Amino acid sequence: MENLRAFEYKFKPKDIPVFTRECLANIIRAIKGQKPEITLSLSLGRDFEKIEIKKGKAIIRDTSIPLEYLKEILRKTKDTDIVGLEEGGLFKIAFFRDRKFYKLRSVGPNIAPTLEINGIHMHRISSITPWEDSRTKVKMLKIRRGFRVLDICTGLGYTAINEVKMGAREVLSIEADPNVLEIAAYNPWSRELSDERIKILLGDAVQVVQDLPSEYFDRIMHDPPRFSLSPALYSREFYKELYRVLKRRGIMVHYTGAPGSRIRGIDLARSVIRKLKEVGFSARRVEEIQGVIAMK
Repeated sequence: MENLRAFEYKFKPKDIPVFTRECLANIIRAIKGQKPEITLSLSLGRDFEKIEIKKGKAIIRDTSIPLEYLKEILRKTKDTDIVGLEEGGLFKIAFFRDRKFYKLRSVGPNIAPTLEINGIHMHRISSITPWEDSRTKVKMLKIRRGFRVLDICTGLGYTAINEVKMGAREVLSIEADPNVLEIAAYNPWSRELSDERIKILLGDAVQVVQDLPSEYFDRIMHDPPRFSLSPALYSREFYKELYRVLKRRGIMVHYTGAPGSRIRGIDLARSVIRKLKEVGFSARRVEEIQGVIAMK
């Protein structure tokens, strides 16, 4: 796979404490209550550690944070905000860049967060957590040990990580937006994107897939943003390339969501199924994942 129209992105997770608003409030209560220590997760539920309380301050990984500073940050945060601690300062894991607003969005205490771009969250969060959402999609791929998987739209990396956990020996994940990967670096649930079995290519998936070898992948996870943001990822021409790079009897899971279905009667999944069949796939709707399963 030489001469790809992309370059390999070396993912480097940032091992820093991160806090939900509830976590900050718990630390403040501990200081006010003059407790000697409190045990909390500083990794959004991935693990827990003790925080020492001393003289009106919280000692977090050798950094002393005064009560008044914590109270000030708490006043400036919303329930959906996630705050990081780096070089002695607390900051929201969110930024405005390239005319878009990116945010690591909390969906609850000690739960894997989602990514939000311009207010649109990239995972289902109603009655399901973002991690469960991704894991449910990956289960549909029926990955066997040793499979190669093409993972389109890396995002926070939840599908790629679960593909490796389920036995994939090689995951090629494509992401077009470096800002997304920068947000992921702060997310404790994205740490395993640094696994050597996961290769991230930074580039336009429509172009990158054209350079991939035919019948190379056993499975494809296609988890694109909504149609209005990336229509080319729902095109017949793109599906034709996906059909080409997938092995015979290979499976593809394609998330579609249900945009506009209630208001305007739009059925995106039906349109996707029609296009997939036109290029050679057999395909069917799967309500459980709000998407489509296709087979070559």
